Amino acid sequence: MKKITWGILSTANIGVKRVIPAILAGPSGRIAAIASRDAGRAASVAAKFAIERSYGSYEALLADPEIEAIYNPLPNHLHVAWTVKALDAGKHVLCEKPIGLDALEAEAIVRARERSGKRVVEAFMVRCHPQWQRIRELVRAGRIGSVGAIQSAFLFTVLDPNNVRNRPDIGGGSLYDVGCYPIVTARYVFGTEPQRAMALMDLDPVLGVERLTSGILAFPAGRQLVFTSALQLAAFQRVVILGSEGRIEVAVPFTPQKDHACRIVIDTGASLDGSSAEFEQFAPVDQYLLQCEQAAAIFRDAAQQEFPIEDAIANMRVIDALYRAGGSGRWETV
Repeated sequence: MKKITWGILSTANIGVKRVIPAILAGPSGRIAAIASRDAGRAASVAAKFAIERSYGSYEALLADPEIEAIYNPLPNHLHVAWTVKALDAGKHVLCEKPIGLDALEAEAIVRARERSGKRVVEAFMVRCHPQWQRIRELVRAGRIGSVGAIQSAFLFTVLDPNNVRNRPDIGGGSLYDVGCYPIVTARYVFGTEPQRAMALMDLDPVLGVERLTSGILAFPAGRQLVFTSALQLAAFQRVVILGSEGRIEVAVPFTPQKDHACRIVIDTGASLDGSSAEFEQFAPVDQYLLQCEQAAAIFRDAAQQEFPIEDAIANMRVIDALYRAGGSGRWETV
């Protein structure tokens, strides 16, 4: 497969620390240019990664005729606008999650995709990791019987008021940033959409950002997701999938390090002390590299896109319902 020529839309940390190295490490992509509103910053990052060109505006990057695909890691409130502009400029797009600030806004991406004929992928790298693909396989095979509930947590601490996560005006908050992962993985495992949502939210009194959310999602056939996301609690993440004949526990479900092996626990519950548990180990992988390789294959029509932009909008509808529930104190329809 011919390599995809990428352009990087901004010098955001997720790009510099994860996605740019992933593209460069994989066999299916090369980076021709990077853009920032700070031309000096763009030039500095370009020099660090030996990227050929740097631009002091996003418009200049989109006008570059060599670039075939854009990676968009801009703050959440800019995801839709610049994804649409990139599609209209004839570029494929890999856009960071969440796809937008609400589902209605994100519908503009569908229209731009149809106009342009280009592909757009939401960057949920967890679905590319072998541990999640194995988990879905085990659940579908009935390894733990009928799954009734999933319990998830994704917590960490970020106190810098200038961090994008702590700015409500540009789409900050724990639900947008990390709460979206329990949602997308529950939808991935259940293979269906939730019908109702309830949420309890706590706002930082100074920053005004939603810093702690506990949510419940009601799926068809009585299945449930219960999760917590937080920006001001000690770092922790876990997923437990509960079935009629056992459970699957995922120790590092969302951000396993690329140089560390990870494992899942499968337990029938025959012994509450854990002695009945079995373990499956997964070799170290870079899930960002797997994501970029998958996106490149989709852009080249070498792979089917299992999760089109409509899936990203469905995930956004769930987030919308949770925010409504956090304000109303009532169950809200997804």
